[in-house]
Amino acid sequence: MVRPSPPTARVSLKGAKALRRGHPWLYRTELLEPPQTQERGAVVSVVDPQGNPVGQAFYAQRSPLALRLLTRKGPSEEKVDEAFLRHRLELSLARRALLRQRDGLRLVHGEADLLPGLFVDRYGAGLSLQTLSEGMDVRKEWVARTLAELTGATHVVCRDDASGRDFEGLSREVKLLHGEGEARFSYHEGENLFEVDLLGDMKTGAFLDQVDNHVRAGELARGEGLDLFSYHGGFALALSRTCDSVLAVEQDPKASERARANAARNGRTNVTVENANAFDVLRRFSESGRRFDTVVVDPPGLAKRREGLATALRAYHELNLRALKCLRPEGLLVTCSCSGKLTREAFEEMVLSAAADAKRPVQILERRGAGLDHPVLGGLPETEYLKAFFVRVLL
Repeated sequence: MVRPSPPTARVSLKGAKALRRGHPWLYRTELLEPPQTQERGAVVSVVDPQGNPVGQAFYAQRSPLALRLLTRKGPSEEKVDEAFLRHRLELSLARRALLRQRDGLRLVHGEADLLPGLFVDRYGAGLSLQTLSEGMDVRKEWVARTLAELTGATHVVCRDDASGRDFEGLSREVKLLHGEGEARFSYHEGENLFEVDLLGDMKTGAFLDQVDNHVRAGELARGEGLDLFSYHGGFALALSRTCDSVLAVEQDPKASERARANAARNGRTNVTVENANAFDVLRRFSESGRRFDTVVVDPPGLAKRREGLATALRAYHELNLRALKCLRPEGLLVTCSCSGKLTREAFEEMVLSAAADAKRPVQILERRGAGLDHPVLGGLPETEYLKAFFVRVLL
């Protein structure tokens, strides 16, 4: 039987070159002829201006990002169907084999796992699924069923309430795709046990991209610790293993209560949680002369779009300047940014500028990012969004 051909999208020469070099996205400005289809998230054949095949992609009806490449093979060479996507899911799970001892990790990392716009985190027997492309959005019910079958998860929660869906022209929603009842689960970060509510907590439940950095900070920390933007206490509980005392600061009341509960659950009696604004706390401490031996600065993404980068850099500079002033000599600063629009080089330049303004000579001990379960796709710098610098203040 002759296989029906998918609709065709003709792209500019510049766009075709970018796709062939490994960049998986094509913006609508590089689309010469859109595919003749009204199907949401359709798989389309991509050709260059001369009609030469480029591959196959998800097509978005509304997003400025019109095409997300799935394969460089044309429809005559490879069929993109449920069997194709299931195989991609199986490969993504197999890549996490080295981390099989973890009960909290990312199982699918979007474009980096060749599943554009799909992100899946595991917390014990629960999965938290997020779609940031039209192609994955229309398939998420099937994805949830397939993942439950492949992983044995009892619950799969849809956390499609991220701001990135606004850019894609997708509505926000949170719902249970698989399973019944509450979606509360426990998972470990090192020896610490955490609880998450997959339907009610931020993001997909927790910040699993920071797990390795939490553990590393706990290995290097000492003395009096300060954890700013603590959320559920990931850094704070890690620091408590080697610090005499830790003050965790979190503005959200619900997250503050969860951090206290997590500290109590793990017997971390040296952790105190303060429900307050981190900027205000840092200003108060730096002006009053309060000093610490270890300070963690891990704010939410301050630069969602490139046009907000200058404002974000000023905020990062203020945070790091005051954090550096709050450190005793030989103290450790762990400073982070999850803003994808802020490059690693620009972040390091900001840290060094803050150190110069604080008149504190520093050593950069480690430049870190997300863990092995959050891989970076070569050719797509946006997938290397997390920066974590470990800095020692010398004097």
